[in-house]
Amino acid sequence: MKTLSSIVLILLGICSYSQSRTIPTDTLVITKHNTTVKGQSFSYTAETGTQPVWDKNGDPMATLFYTYYTRDNEKNMGERPLIISFNGGPGSASVWMHIAYTGPRILNIDEEGYPVQPYGFRSNPNSIIDVADIVFVNPANTGYSRMIPNEEGKMPEKELFFGINADIKYLAEWVNTFVTRHNRWESPKYIIGESYGGTRVMGLSNELQNSQWMYLNGVIMVSPADYKLYSTGQPIYSALNLPYFTAAAWYHKALPSELQSKDLTDILPEVEDYAINKLMPALAKGGFISDTERNSVAEKMAYYSGLSKKSILQHNLEVPNSFFWKELLRDKTGQTIGRLDSRYLGIDKMEAGTSPDYSPELTSWLHSFTPAINHYIKTELNFVTDVKYNMFGSVHPWDRENNNTREGLRQAMATNPYLKVLNQSGYFDGATTYFAAKYTLSQIDPSGKMKDRITFKGYRSGHMMYLRNEDLIKANDDLRAFIKESSANGKAAKY
Repeated sequence: MKTLSSIVLILLGICSYSQSRTIPTDTLVITKHNTTVKGQSFSYTAETGTQPVWDKNGDPMATLFYTYYTRDNEKNMGERPLIISFNGGPGSASVWMHIAYTGPRILNIDEEGYPVQPYGFRSNPNSIIDVADIVFVNPANTGYSRMIPNEEGKMPEKELFFGINADIKYLAEWVNTFVTRHNRWESPKYIIGESYGGTRVMGLSNELQNSQWMYLNGVIMVSPADYKLYSTGQPIYSALNLPYFTAAAWYHKALPSELQSKDLTDILPEVEDYAINKLMPALAKGGFISDTERNSVAEKMAYYSGLSKKSILQHNLEVPNSFFWKELLRDKTGQTIGRLDSRYLGIDKMEAGTSPDYSPELTSWLHSFTPAINHYIKTELNFVTDVKYNMFGSVHPWDRENNNTREGLRQAMATNPYLKVLNQSGYFDGATTYFAAKYTLSQIDPSGKMKDRITFKGYRSGHMMYLRNEDLIKANDDLRAFIKESSANGKAAKY
């Protein structure tokens, strides 16, 4: 009898683990927590769950996984800012800023952001939850978010999700539902996006305003990837990379002594000026540039980049970033430098070649983020599922056509006097370079009439500048200052 009971229990266990591996369409789990931020202790609530995306008939066609943090015992939620947070990719989960930047918990990493074991998380003493509530949103196919088949078992069309405009449209609808469900219409609202999330939030600012009648106080772009910039043409895009070359070379002590002896921020304005006023016009001349000017430009680029004049000439003055990552330390240590954060070093199979074998910074980040987010969601947020947490999900091909996100942000700012913009970028980011971000900011409002509402902040780290503890502190404080500065304070929304 005892043996029979054991067999029954085993069979029941097998049955419970053999059900379909699907995520609930509409569910939530609520947990209570305590933290200390900036020396002040308080309690907060975490709501973790899924919320549907509906099709035109009102049927669910996807469900998005989210985590929503609110500070407890706030008397007037209408005055409490709400931050809606996205990452990028496209196809990236909202894990990076969630457990390394603004959220109440943070990775176990060292002071510079490198992984340490045992993997895990701890309280974030710099989280902006002291001044704002935050919801971290995972777009379709990222995190635990998934598309949902209809009654006939047919999946929705990918074109409804995987493209610049489709992404913006369905996320704006989802945000409207979230704000309505949680009664946050009165709150000052901000959207923050990292990397491709920069393009996303530029577009969302106008879509939320025009299609959802939701007006924002702030748009925050963290290391933004501006797809409009990538299609501008090589002279502009290539020239904008030079200040990044300087920053990375400075970090690795590869600049001429005259530059190396100066502080980074004392050097960069000079290089930025050269990139815009000298290098960009020279590249625009193409093959018609004179030999004298070509040699002069190559010599100056070598001076500012740590590369040889010969290698620059061999590239016709247009040096790809991938070559820079391979070349900078080739004759020094034989190591490569990271794409998203050039402080990181890699070891290739051979020193020869034109680009690195892999991205050492990304492998380092996945090292620490993947175990931490899986452990955190299950053990602290109590959200349990057999569905895989997609750090990166399948969202390609991604439709880049008809990208008017820059213009969308301009329109949103022009018609909403409250709306301000903050850009945060790391100087050592070689994928979405800080000077390309500055260029994007300059192109949002060609009239220059709203430039006093646009702020740029630079940090001495890479794409995820908040991994470095010194920049984590500074960047969160910059967010606090931006939230305070962009609050209405009783003033009417008028020019």
